[in-house]
Amino acid sequence: MKKTIITVVGKDTVGIIAKVCTYLANNRVNILDISQTIVQDYFNMMMIADIMDSAKPFDVISDELAQIGEEIGVIVRCQREEIFDSMHRI
Repeated sequence: MKKTIITVVGKDTVGIIAKVCTYLANNRVNILDISQTIVQDYFNMMMIADIMDSAKPFDVISDELAQIGEEIGVIVRCQREEIFDSMHRI
């Protein structure tokens, strides 16, 4: 399993979850866990996803999600689980 941490942050608007999740489903990325909150007018979502079955490599998925984020006015970032874990161990 290749786990990826996906974060989405920005002003809340209609369709953020739909856009991101539709992209993931279309690219055979399985969402293992998801959490989202809205604090005042700011949307924050964190997902743990498995990209093992995707035909696209991590870098392409990351770049395309970042592009989707720009289109809908949010910041979407992807991190490999092992890097995320290493950063938060310090």
